[in-house]
Formats: sequence, structure tokens, C-alpha cells
Amino acid sequence: MSHAHTDHHGPVVYQDEQFGSASPGKIGMWIFLVTDAMSFSGFLIAYAVLRATKDWPNPSQALGGVGLSGFMTFLLICSSVSMVLTIDACKRKNRKAMLNWLLFTIFGGASFLGIQAYEYTHLIGHMGMSFNSYAHGTPLFASTFFSITGFHGLHVLSGVIYLIVMYVMAHRGDFDNGDYNMLEIVGLFWHFVDLVWILVFTFVYLL
Repeated sequence: MSHAHTDHHGPVVYQDEQFGSASPGKIGMWIFLVTDAMSFSGFLIAYAVLRATKDWPNPSQALGGVGLSGFMTFLLICSSVSMVLTIDACKRKNRKAMLNWLLFTIFGGASFLGIQAYEYTHLIGHMGMSFNSYAHGTPLFASTFFSITGFHGLHVLSGVIYLIVMYVMAHRGDFDNGDYNMLEIVGLFWHFVDLVWILVFTFVYLL
């Protein structure tokens, strides 16, 4: 919880009692994220090995360019920023700002999923890709692409649902006292999802 006192010689100073503390929820989330990072590492390592040993298409050409995926990356980065602002608003007990920034974070994640669904539809319908086939090269390219991006998309979906639950709790006043511990836990997950996508975008779309 954050407490504020007025410094007679300066502005309002906030004393954050939660700063630097590790709640059981935070520890549990960190443990989960470490194990989850291993799963993503396995996917990306397998992708790298297959790409090095097989006749691999140029990802940018095979996927129809990187403009759409670049915008998806921008959306997730913006949603990570809004998640930070959500927690900051909770610390300051600014309920309206907290709800608005949290809603923006949810919107960013939901928009990412909508664009990903559109991308899949385009790749299947116009680029000759499915989970086990690719009209212009090795089907392993399509399999690894859908596996990696689909696994990440599942995380985004889980994160959006998690954020919606937090929004309902925030709307009913659960965080009006400035206790941002639960928001920080979901924030850890959301930042992880963002970081993983940057790696996926770099290795699968760009390189």
C-alpha cells in the first residue's frame, strides 16, 4: 500500500511499502515464467535447427511482408507501457486513470489477437499455408510458424482474460486502497508475453 505525506519544503512524497517486497504471488509468477521461458526456448531452438538444416524459404516473402506483424509488435509494446501506467495510477489511488489504462491494455491484447486471426486467415487462404503443408516450400516452415505463434497467441488470450478479471475487480473497488500487488503480478505475465513476442518477431519474421 502507498502512503503519502506532504513535505513542507517540497511536493507530495509517496512512501511505497510494497516496493522491493516479494509476495507469494510474485514468487509463484516468477517460477511459472521461468518454466514457461524454457518452453518458448525449446520452440525457438527447434526452429533454428530446422532452418539451418532444411531448404528454408525467406520468412518475409513467405509471410507476405512484416508490416502487419510489425504493427502487432507495436501494439504489444504500447500495452506494456499502459500496464505500467495502470500500476502507477493504482499507487496514486487514481481510480479513473487506473481503469482507463487497464482497459487500454486489454484493448491492445485483444487487437493483437484479432490481427493474428486475420493473418492466419490470409496465410491459409492466399499463401498456401496450413499446419502441415506449404505450397512454396518445406511444410516444416508452416508447422513451426503456426506452433510458435499459436503458442504465443494462447498466452496473449490467457493474458487478456486475466486482465479482464483484474478490470472487474478494479471496477468494483478492490484496488482503491492503493494495494497494487495483484496488478503487478498480472503485469509480470504481460511483460513476459511482450518480451517473448519481440523475440518471435525477430527470429521468425525478420531473420
